[in-house]
Amino acid sequence: MARRYDSKEAKRRILTACVRLFLEKGYTNTKVAEILKEADVSAGSFQNIFRTKDGVLTELIGMMFSRQFGAVRPLAANAPSPVYLYAVETALQLAVTELSENLRDIYVEAYTFPATAEIIHRSTTAELQAAFSAYLPGCTECDFYEMELGTAGMMRGYMARRCDPYFTLERKIRRFLSMSLSALQVPAQEREQVIAFVAEIDMLAEARKVVDAVLASLSVQFDLKG
Repeated sequence: MARRYDSKEAKRRILTACVRLFLEKGYTNTKVAEILKEADVSAGSFQNIFRTKDGVLTELIGMMFSRQFGAVRPLAANAPSPVYLYAVETALQLAVTELSENLRDIYVEAYTFPATAEIIHRSTTAELQAAFSAYLPGCTECDFYEMELGTAGMMRGYMARRCDPYFTLERKIRRFLSMSLSALQVPAQEREQVIAFVAEIDMLAEARKVVDAVLASLSVQFDLKG
């Protein structure tokens, strides 16, 4: 029988269990019954806190995005414009999904499930407006939201496609940035400077730091396999 915990402790146990299970089995293949058993909580506690497995995904993606943004700031601290911050953050996200197939599953599902996708769209819209208003002075928040729907579609497509010896992570990042920065009206010469800046960063190493930070915050030990 599952034990009773206060809601804060139950939430931590559920998140910890979900991270471990999602990384071991993938988000899609993890069943709620397995989460309840791993977390040692009742179905009632789970439903009161998260309602559904998708609710856990929403919380987890919020944690991942927070870690991503925190990791990016030092990497782009001396960059000449906010465009570099956007480029590093999106490149880092592409790198995270190459660490394991189950991480890819988590992120692709986050861009697919309407509630989590909308959270991503709203937060990224604000980022786009801050970084690219100088290039698109006539655009409103609504315009940037509509552009975010397009760039998010590209991001989901690139995350879903696993890298191979021909389509390497470096090529994937360059292609995504070339297309997204072009759509956001960054001049060609500056686009190349931004892409060159990103290429100097070991994105897989930085991606591992992001995931390790999330695991450490939940006291989860996991050896990521590519």
